[in-house]
Formats: sequence, structure tokens, C-alpha cells
Amino acid sequence: MGLEGIKIKLENESLEAQISLHGAELKSLKQKARGTEYMWKGDPAYWGRTSPVLFPFVGGVRDKKYRIGDVKYPMGQHGFARDKDFALASVTQREAWFVLEDDEETREVYPFPFRLEIGYRLEDKELLVMWRVTNTGSSDMYFAIGAHPAFCCPVREWEKQVDYSLCIRDRQGEKRPSFVNRVFGQGGLATDQEVTFELKDGLLPVSEHLFDGDALILENGQAGSVSLVDPKGREYLQVSFEAPLVGIWSPPKKKAPFVCIEPWYGRCDREGFDGELKDREWENSLEPGKVFEASYRIRIRR
Repeated sequence: MGLEGIKIKLENESLEAQISLHGAELKSLKQKARGTEYMWKGDPAYWGRTSPVLFPFVGGVRDKKYRIGDVKYPMGQHGFARDKDFALASVTQREAWFVLEDDEETREVYPFPFRLEIGYRLEDKELLVMWRVTNTGSSDMYFAIGAHPAFCCPVREWEKQVDYSLCIRDRQGEKRPSFVNRVFGQGGLATDQEVTFELKDGLLPVSEHLFDGDALILENGQAGSVSLVDPKGREYLQVSFEAPLVGIWSPPKKKAPFVCIEPWYGRCDREGFDGELKDREWENSLEPGKVFEASYRIRIRR
């Protein structure tokens, strides 16, 4: 039996967060003074998740199989961690850590011993999300990890999503004049095609057809933060990160009332890719006994 119904609650003076033991998934992030909920409610009519962790793959692999040497393994989109029950390692009023380790089921599709730890910490008006991946095996481990948090947009039900915008800043906090998007192709794989988006004062309007071609992918550290901007031009939520890639997504042609801002250390296969796991673009390698650590922040600005 899964642990979907069991949630861990964190709170400080400003915010309240709830995280499910199933997938160690952030399910709620509320501003306490006004009771405003910022996380998507996971309605399956649009998309049944809220903030799944993507591990040990981000995106899909070609033909739903990947290769290590001469052996092929099946793998669905975004890996398996989001569908596994995590153990609660520690919890205080403001911080909690969740743990997933390899087991017989994971080794059938991913033959690496590992320990994945996911932490959440409330700091004033921010939620810090932390990842720690340990290679507990005796050979090099290859993996990707990413976030997929879905934020309410519009945040007030009487407003229209098309009146909202995204504000994209670089690593120095400056508003970008433009960015280059890696275009998705058939089967959710990356193409060689790139499209440049011009921005006015760093803003990208959330137009009705913005996500018709699936997610926007900003590679090569183009962004250091992405904010959601309400119809009055106020940034109400910001996701900041050091990840080399960020995806921005809402279900194509569904007019879904949320937008995902997704820091990634990894990406889907490119069309035509036929190499081994270690040869995938943006793949991470980890020596035996070594630890990979990364994090991102969700800041409630209003």
C-alpha cells in the first residue's frame, strides 16, 4: 500500500508546506497570512501531479530504452523516484529529510546502488529544496535529477492566465533580453532546432499558445531564476537555481491553470541518439562513495 495520504507538515512565521511520503513530493505551499495556496492541486483532468522529483532520469529515453554496454533497460519518462515511497529520515518544525534507496525493483531497470535524499527547509519566505545523491556501489554511477513543481497561474481564480507573464533572469540577477529554446520533437525527444525568444524587460507573456510545442528548455545556464508575474506586473513567486537547464511547461493545448518551473541536471535524449547511458547529453557521473548535492529555492514574494 502506498503512502500517498501521509504528509509531513512544515511551518514558520510566513509559510506552511506539506510533503507527501509518496515520492517525497511537495504538495502544498501556503502563505499563512492570507492563506494563499501556490502549488497546483494535482487535478488529473489537467495533470495529476504537483511537484514530482525526476530521478534517475529527466525526460524520456529513445524508444523507452537506454543502454549500458550491450544491455538495454526499460525506462519510462522521468525515472521512477516520483512513484516510490520514501522513508522519513528526520523532521523538525521547519525542515524534513526523505530517503529512497535502491531495491530489487529499481535494480531491474537501473542497475546502480544509490541513496537519494530529498530535504525541505523553510527559511523566512522561502522554501529550500535540497537533493543529495550518494553512489553506494562499487562502479561509476550515471544519473540525472530534476524538479517539476507546478505553480498556480492564475493564483487568483477570477484572473486570466493570459494576463500573466514569466520574468527570466540570468545568473547575475539581471533580466534577460532574450533566451534560446531547445525545441521538442516527436516522442518528447530534443531536436537540433533552436528558437530565440525576445523579451521586453525580461518578460515572457503566458500566451494561449506558448506551450503548444511542449516545454520550453533553456540550456547552458541561460537562467538563474524564473518568476511568475501577475496581471499588475508584480512578481509573486520566484524559483532560483544553479542548475544548467530549466524547463518551463504547462500541458499543451489544455489551458491548464498552472505553470511548471523546473530546474534540471539532465535532459531527455536527443532525436537519433544511440549511445550508452554515460554518453547522454547533460548526464552526471558519480564515483563510488561520492556524493552529489544540489538545491533550488521557491520564494514567495507576495
